[in-house]
Amino acid sequence: MNAFHHELATAIGHATGLPFAVSGVQAVHGGDISQAFKLSDGMRSVFVKIQPAARLAMFETEAAGLAELAAANAVRVPQVICHGLTAGQAYLVLDYLSLGARGDAVQLGRQLAQQHRVSAAQFGWVRDNWIGATPQPNAWHDDWIGFWRAQRLGFQLRRAAENGHTGALQRDGEALLARLDAFFGGYAPGPSLLHGDLWGGNHAYLADGTPVIFDPAVYFGDRECDLAMSELFGGFAPDFYAAYREAWPLDAGYASRKTLYNLYHILNHANLFGGGYATQAAHMAAQLLAQIR
Repeated sequence: MNAFHHELATAIGHATGLPFAVSGVQAVHGGDISQAFKLSDGMRSVFVKIQPAARLAMFETEAAGLAELAAANAVRVPQVICHGLTAGQAYLVLDYLSLGARGDAVQLGRQLAQQHRVSAAQFGWVRDNWIGATPQPNAWHDDWIGFWRAQRLGFQLRRAAENGHTGALQRDGEALLARLDAFFGGYAPGPSLLHGDLWGGNHAYLADGTPVIFDPAVYFGDRECDLAMSELFGGFAPDFYAAYREAWPLDAGYASRKTLYNLYHILNHANLFGGGYATQAAHMAAQLLAQIR
């Protein structure tokens, strides 16, 4: 045990109204960008993520996103206990959930559709946040296509150029930005409450099968964005997709827009990790342009 853990225990006690005396610390998996551990007092356990102090805002927006999702009363999310700074480090404390890979995928599909029914007057969110370690601008916008052009694809393309990913990616990316309307003939999505980073690693199940989602990048946008990303890295169980479509059928154009929406995430991976993601993004942009020529 060290001074940081004891200061954290004091903050947890203040937040919960119950004293928290640390009796155990166990390192656990906490995502790609944070250190994480399970903190116990013999009676209760919490999940703690830590980052350098300069990244406190990332935890503040994550906490706000989890609260937004919790208020939807749809898919379960971890409860936020507290967040802040101590001993020169930023922290986020959540209730500890024992999670597994298998559970009720039908319930997840139905509950995600229920979450997506939660709407707003515009596209965006009350504050900017992060997608992984990348800033994600969320200024409110009346027009979905304009939002996607300026604050999603265009934003990532500019970062890609700054990172040296130029050539065909920028040429086709700019052409794509100019012709986004072609993917929305007869389709005008409303603002849905999105998880925003719904790949397979950001969902799991409690022992009784209850689905849980976490590590969000929340905003209000086209519900197809969540569905598209769920298919990007291995996908979810088939029962999930069947249950979602039964609860809220998808527009026929989803099959082509899926690639458009996932281009945002592949561009983000190119900006974060480089490597083959920039090549993949260039192929996706070319494929999308070929669909509308």
